[in-house]
Formats: sequence, structure tokens, C-alpha cells
Amino acid sequence: MVVAYISANMNSVSVLNDFSTSEHRKLHEKWDHSNRMSLMIIKCDIPEVFRGTVSDDITSAKEFLAEIEKRFAKSDKAKTSTLLQNSISMKYQGKGNIREYIMGMSNIASKLRALKLELSEDLLIHLVLISLPSQFSQFKISYNYQKEK
Repeated sequence: MVVAYISANMNSVSVLNDFSTSEHRKLHEKWDHSNRMSLMIIKCDIPEVFRGTVSDDITSAKEFLAEIEKRFAKSDKAKTSTLLQNSISMKYQGKGNIREYIMGMSNIASKLRALKLELSEDLLIHLVLISLPSQFSQFKISYNYQKEK
């Protein structure tokens, strides 16, 4: 518990020199021990596949975790692509509430908006209409007629 606390709460202790106090030396020894233990525990718990992507020269637990995080950072492009694919390929199956289905499509559009991909309201409406089965053809015709007025 102390090991994790010291390692997590201290970026590093300044380098020892001839003028370092005994208290500073003790603190440095505790930090160094804590850092080595944390790094060892982290390396044991992370699968070899991921460890192989990180350099062995890293001697700080914080640097090691930062390097792992950098390798597996989320990609906004991938998320945008997935959400766009979902919105295009969604089809109403006739089960459940149609309102909830439309709200789900709207939710995907708002997630895309948050990723800086703006879908116009007209495009969203057309995506919803396209995804509806033939039993909603009267609804589609009614909507299209109203737009022309």
C-alpha cells in the first residue's frame, strides 16, 4: 500500500548529491524502491504482447504507463467511422417503439456532432426514412409531400 502511494504521488525525487540530507536520502530510497516495485508489478500484470511495444530503457512506472497509454489511445477517426456506419446501416425491425428507434438515430447523430462531424437535420430525417420498412410507406409519402409545400 505504501509502495503504490509513494510511487503514484511522486513524479520523481530530485537527484542525490553530496549536499543531500539524510532525510532526503531516505525519501529517495523509498521512492526508488516503490518505483521499482510498481514497475515490476505492472510488467508482470500486463501481457507480453503489450510489454513488447514498450522500450526496456524506461525505468519509471509513470513513464511506462504513459507509453502504454500512448500506444492504445482512442482514435476519433475510428469512432467516427463506426458511428457513421451504424447510422447508415440501421434498419427498424418492427420491434419496439418507433420513437425510441428514432431517438437512437438522433443519439448517434449527436455523438457524431461531438466528434465534429455535423449531420444536418434533413440528412438525419432522410436516414431515418430510408431505414424504415415498407409498412411505413404512407408516413414517408406524407412527409415528402409536406416538404414540397
